[in-house]
Amino acid sequence: MNTTDHPGSPGQATAPVFLVGAERSGTTLLRLMLDHHPELAFQFEFEFAVDHIRNGQFPDINDYEEALATDRIFQAAGFHIDRSLSYPELMNDFLLQRRRRYGKPRVGATVHRHFDRLLAIWPDARFIHLIRDPRDVSRSCVQMNWAGNCWKGVERWIEAERCWDRVRNAIPFANWTEIHYETLVSSPVETLSALCRFIGIDYHPAMFDYIETSSYEFPNQKLARQWRRKMPAKDVALVEARAGDLMAERGYPPQHRDARHPNRLHRLWLALESEAIVKTRRVRIYGLPLSAASWLSNRLGWRSLQKRAQLKRNQVDASMLK
Repeated sequence: MNTTDHPGSPGQATAPVFLVGAERSGTTLLRLMLDHHPELAFQFEFEFAVDHIRNGQFPDINDYEEALATDRIFQAAGFHIDRSLSYPELMNDFLLQRRRRYGKPRVGATVHRHFDRLLAIWPDARFIHLIRDPRDVSRSCVQMNWAGNCWKGVERWIEAERCWDRVRNAIPFANWTEIHYETLVSSPVETLSALCRFIGIDYHPAMFDYIETSSYEFPNQKLARQWRRKMPAKDVALVEARAGDLMAERGYPPQHRDARHPNRLHRLWLALESEAIVKTRRVRIYGLPLSAASWLSNRLGWRSLQKRAQLKRNQVDASMLK
């Protein structure tokens, strides 16, 4: 079993639990499972807690509130902003609101990027690191139109894993655990039981009740290693050339150990190709008028038009969610 199994720590029974890892690694599936535990309220994407921390400095609350006015994830969370609180106090209050809303004693949240910044607010937090084969992550990022090719698609995985290294090196061994997506979908009960022990709660079969309230189905091991069936060999080689050493460290040996790293000209072409594909798809998704309004408002700094355009883009994004 690819789970680093830690005993629960009674001294951290009230510390928040953060699920971290690259997007498209199965974090939504695992978050749904955790959130359906009777004792655990688990917030979906919580990046708005860390994105605005710069160089170790917390943002001004008024500026922060203005930024969140067009943040689709924050708006969906339905949190109230108490301006009388400091930034760390406000972040704790957000989690408290989530816990009270569902009447549960424990709370957690999912964070895909900059999760090393969480330690500035919650030095005693507990971390669940979920990792998936970067070839599957890269392929999925292209499907989501976050990248135009697999070379760019694997960037999020690399950045998340490097961020995880910083977190893991900064916290006690007892404060983190690590699981592989492939293990989660092949042995879900065993994996969740181990996670519950880490958190300090008992496993509960209600963790699978998410299939009744979401579009996600029961875990199926066929969801793992899809790259073997669906990914062209040239794309596999690109991912392995860029992430080969790191993915091997994470337990995903490259298929092509002699994969050649693209030269500078090829890397430039891959970057330009990805950008062109992403922009073309975005025009198709949002339509030309909205795309033009977004581009023009950003170019000229028209904040009112920026806000209106972003809110309309948020509506389109929300309609496409699984």
